[in-house]
Amino acid sequence: MTTSILWFRRDLRLADHPALLAARDAADEVVPVFVLDDALRGPSGPNRLAFLYRNLRDLHDRTGGALRVVHGKPETTIPRLARETGAESVHVSGDSGPYGSARDQRVADALEDVPLVATGSPYGVTPGTLTKSDGSPYQVFTPFLRAWRSRGLRSPALTPRRLSWSDGGLPDSGVPRDPSTSARLPEPGEDAARAAWAAFRDKDVSDYARTRNDPGADRTSRLSPYLKYGVLHPRTLHADLGTSEGETVFAQELVWRDFYADVLHHSPASARQDLRPLQLDYDRPGKRFEAWQEGRTGYPIVDAGMRQLLAEGWMHNRVRMIVASFLTKDLHVWWPHGARHFMRHLVDGDLASNQHGWQWTAGTGTDASPYFRVFNPVTQGQKFDPDGAYIRRWVPELRLLSGKAIHEPWTCEHLPKGYPERIVDHAAERQEALDRYQKAKGR
Repeated sequence: MTTSILWFRRDLRLADHPALLAARDAADEVVPVFVLDDALRGPSGPNRLAFLYRNLRDLHDRTGGALRVVHGKPETTIPRLARETGAESVHVSGDSGPYGSARDQRVADALEDVPLVATGSPYGVTPGTLTKSDGSPYQVFTPFLRAWRSRGLRSPALTPRRLSWSDGGLPDSGVPRDPSTSARLPEPGEDAARAAWAAFRDKDVSDYARTRNDPGADRTSRLSPYLKYGVLHPRTLHADLGTSEGETVFAQELVWRDFYADVLHHSPASARQDLRPLQLDYDRPGKRFEAWQEGRTGYPIVDAGMRQLLAEGWMHNRVRMIVASFLTKDLHVWWPHGARHFMRHLVDGDLASNQHGWQWTAGTGTDASPYFRVFNPVTQGQKFDPDGAYIRRWVPELRLLSGKAIHEPWTCEHLPKGYPERIVDHAAERQEALDRYQKAKGR
């Protein structure tokens, strides 16, 4: 009997899994493994780890108990498992991120004569595939989208009806216990992911273009945690979409994931530094930063978003932009501080999407709009949460307010009990942000 290893990473599923098919075709039996890598676990908050572990338990059951969960450095663990099982090849979905690509090179070198075979990736189009006519990478989304559409996608990979899983006689350290978290996390597992997709596709996607920016409606897909860990592949979603306005807009949102992964692939330092440095003067995080983290800024739409993050490990995308603008433009705090806070709490925390989403708002990333766009938290709330449904859901101190007051509670004769005063005046801080921008331009 010949043996191959399927090393799961961000592809915790059996459907539409090209690397799984490659492992099956390479040997008589497949040993599924997952490595608990401290380099990745360390930066992950309890929400993301708990969701990961729950999906690993589901995958363990789906492989008939064959999945081996082991702890250690991949460059020592994977070669050891290959020797112990006599595997003739190790199969993975490709990883083009800064850490992942370097890790895979170390593993390939350590495996020596056993090939590390990468098939597919967690994205619709593998990062690094699309370039401009001169071979340079895209740094603006719209041209990238045109190239992405021109290239097109392959059909989803077939799901094998039967597969000879084996535990390879390997010991199994088991999935760790979930870390303590009070956040309401999504139901884990491939069945839950596909059910969530089916529900959104059948009920809400046709109206997505109209409702996607309304946080109070809560009619976005909420699929990002499943996409983060590859419990669903975006190719599966694209294959189910038609050409209505809502479906077209939703497909475009999926392409943003590919775009940001491509930007990170070509500019790995942008995970921690400005893609387009502005040389701005920033303030150190302090009491105001803590108020922002806790949802106690005195601006209702900002506080609602930050409280949703703490309660669900997730935040509506429009609100993510609003709270990011408030931190970087009203509090003048450098975006990595906010990005790290998000990554500690987000169940869908994806390095490329998170870091570059923050930079898009901060004005240091791929956005073609200049730095001086500053979101007004009052008008953003009035426009996207006009009746205050989202604010009332997450800021119960304001639940009895209506009309203008729900967005500007400081206009009431008395602030509702328990709700804080504004920590800054937006008009003044907007001007301060513009002044700092002009100062930076003169350097």
